[in-house]
Amino acid sequence: MAASEGNLEAPTRHPIAWQSDAYYDEPATLKELERIFDICHGCRRCVSLCGAFPTLFDLVDEGKTGEIDGVEKKDFWKVVDQCYLCDLCYMTKCPYVPPHEWNVDFPHTMLRAKAIKFKQGHVTFGEKFLSSTDVHGQFAGIPIVVQVANAVNQTKPMRALMEKTLNVDRNAWLPALATRKFRSAAPKAAEAPVKDGERTPGKVVIFATCYVNYNEPGIGMDLLKILAHNDVPYELVEKERCCGMPKLELGDLESVDASKRANIPVLAKYARAGYAILAAVPSCTLMFKQEIPLMYPEDADVQAVKAAMWDPFEYLAARRRDGLLKTEFPVPLGKVSYHVPCHSRVQNIGKKTEELLKMIPGTFVHTSERCSGHAGTFGVKTPYHEVAMKIGKPLFKRMAEHPEGGAPDYISSDCPLGGHHIDQGFDRNGLGTPRLEHPLSLVRIAYGLD
Repeated sequence: MAASEGNLEAPTRHPIAWQSDAYYDEPATLKELERIFDICHGCRRCVSLCGAFPTLFDLVDEGKTGEIDGVEKKDFWKVVDQCYLCDLCYMTKCPYVPPHEWNVDFPHTMLRAKAIKFKQGHVTFGEKFLSSTDVHGQFAGIPIVVQVANAVNQTKPMRALMEKTLNVDRNAWLPALATRKFRSAAPKAAEAPVKDGERTPGKVVIFATCYVNYNEPGIGMDLLKILAHNDVPYELVEKERCCGMPKLELGDLESVDASKRANIPVLAKYARAGYAILAAVPSCTLMFKQEIPLMYPEDADVQAVKAAMWDPFEYLAARRRDGLLKTEFPVPLGKVSYHVPCHSRVQNIGKKTEELLKMIPGTFVHTSERCSGHAGTFGVKTPYHEVAMKIGKPLFKRMAEHPEGGAPDYISSDCPLGGHHIDQGFDRNGLGTPRLEHPLSLVRIAYGLD
């Protein structure tokens, strides 16, 4: 019986069997890579998404046979290195994802290969350091250290040294350390009654995320101001570690496990106590909604956290449907070019950020869904920074041309790193100088909150 073209059923994900010895069997993994690469070669719908697919197709086309059997197995790793686990091929392009009988899960097959590469010791010190967000974030909040570090990190000699030692491209944008961490600066919520809605819990706990805590606490502060304005009592998670996404992208699954063991028992207590758990970085939300549950499908605490985890705009949009969100926005925003990050799209929550921004009078939202190319640490690494800028260029150009005419007043993305990558793309391509603001900051501005 011939295989069917595409699925009528919704895509599904299989658990990640990372704790089994078979998962790290290199010959078996290479055989599975060959099977999937052969299917991709015959389809080629994903060629425009990232560097992984053009790399694969060039290897096939330039090989001895013009088919996958003409590609040397050692060259498969060139494809693996170009994948940054955005998941867009799985979610938006591939017609052969499970439950299709061909069972193509390109991102999680790449993850398996990355895990083997990591276990074999083929990951550099620089890559490990870049993914250790809690390590380099520990200096945030120490004023003199922060001022010196931020100043030195922008000098040409230091950037040259970082390029040589850490493989960080000297031209890539890097986040500064905050003079005060979000977790220490965040005010306590005012006393307010808990108002549960039909769709939403009436109390919130915030998972700060490494980036908001160490680099841009203003994003977290704006989220708290929005919650306070809407009389939603909140608190911060008692203690937290990195969600594990940077380590997952590296294939360091033991470190993901360590983060899970630190975070899940704490978060599960909030989930079982009826809190909505909010995290302002889509990659962090995705870790708790998808990747960790697939790594621990039988863990009841993990599944409880998954059920309680919300993207902030997913929560605010549901709150509005419950009739519990204030919708008076006295400050118009003008022309906004808004980017939906890949890790937001993968959550299948719809365009909730766009939905709220469009409610603001005098605001004209131009939404783009194409990948920015930044992809966590991928976009700052020396071999890939220019690739990341090339991937993002069509997005930069589209965002620069607002349907209302001319350049936008604001550019915005739910992914803070993606937003800065877009901002750099605007500068690099001479597309103007609109103001970069996180969507939560735009809502805070529209509410007229200081």
